Amino acid sequence: MNILLINHYAGSPSLGMEYRPYYMANEWQKCGHNVLIVAASHSHVRSKQFQLKHSFKKYEIEGVNYLILKTPEYEGNTIKRVFNILTFVRLLFKHKKMFANEFKPDVVIASSTYPFDIYPAKKIAKICRAKLIFEVHDLWPLSPIEFGGYSKWHPYIMIMQKTENFAYKYADKVISILPNAQKYMMKHGLKLNKFVHVPNGIIVDDWNVNRDIPDKIAELIQTLKKQNKILIGYTGSHGLANALYSLVDAMKILENENVNLLLIGHGPEKEKLIQQTKNLKLQNIHFLNSISKALIPSLLDKLDILYIGLQNQPTFLFGISPNKLIDYMMAGKPIIQAVKAGNDIVSEAGCGISIEPENPGAIADAVRYLISLPNNFLHEMGEKGKKYCISNHDYGILAGKFLEVLK
Repeated sequence: MNILLINHYAGSPSLGMEYRPYYMANEWQKCGHNVLIVAASHSHVRSKQFQLKHSFKKYEIEGVNYLILKTPEYEGNTIKRVFNILTFVRLLFKHKKMFANEFKPDVVIASSTYPFDIYPAKKIAKICRAKLIFEVHDLWPLSPIEFGGYSKWHPYIMIMQKTENFAYKYADKVISILPNAQKYMMKHGLKLNKFVHVPNGIIVDDWNVNRDIPDKIAELIQTLKKQNKILIGYTGSHGLANALYSLVDAMKILENENVNLLLIGHGPEKEKLIQQTKNLKLQNIHFLNSISKALIPSLLDKLDILYIGLQNQPTFLFGISPNKLIDYMMAGKPIIQAVKAGNDIVSEAGCGISIEPENPGAIADAVRYLISLPNNFLHEMGEKGKKYCISNHDYGILAGKFLEVLK
């Protein structure tokens, strides 16, 4: 098959987030299929950007073919981001015949976080008589409404809602990363037999390689270990949705305990979190820069407890599949999950403790509970998560499940 995967934010291990399109494409190629990823030149989640002179350029990135469309730069959720999105969609329309005639896709996948790419994807699929797949990462416009405070009557939201309904109506199949989203989708026109859940995953081989982490992080961990500190780790975006303010407040409660917190990553709330830490006069929190995905296994291996939290928002009741949670499980470490969601794989796997979100006292109690357990019990807890992850989140398995839908 020729598979055309449209994902505005598609990255790769060397480019940075988001990784799923690359891993899926790589696995499909191993099965003998031809894959072309279409992405934007500028993405706020990608660590490396593209500088293009013309409207598009083809690349081979780590063995996978990409066609990059030239889009304007932006920061944050401003009007510039909207212009970036509209430019990408416009170029998809402009070059639709090139995609259809040169690549001749058998399957067209619209996979950007927002739904607008479904319109050009449908045009391309119609020209080639290809299957049309709509892949849902987050529920838009529900997410901007709940996290951005937009009214459902805002013109941009209303247009987006019409687009989402269009996608559910005309897509041959809807692949959802969210496990419990089918009821929501059915309210917006989806037929239940179109729904397929394929979660995020990992590449198992990536976890069998030991790499050196940056000296600054390695030295800090070594110093704290010599002081017999128990290290709690968080990796990833420092955004409002990640509910890190309550984690900082929890570290105030744990100020006299033998624990330290490492926050590794970046995001729009990082400077405010640093200021909050200073205001609380905390010495048990360390802010560190992002590291490449290839180094995540080696970093997590050196930590003791891993934390993930999300805001208490209704949208999470449709389920979650965060990449960082899958990484945490694969690391074989006990996990504190401060999330109220429609699924709970931490409890299902028995690899940690689940608590209510945005509750500093509950976070502190969870830390105290875990550090009170014997080391062999914590090790067993971590191993349960790793086994669950290998059985349910290996991209080799997930890509095969996705292929069955495409066929």
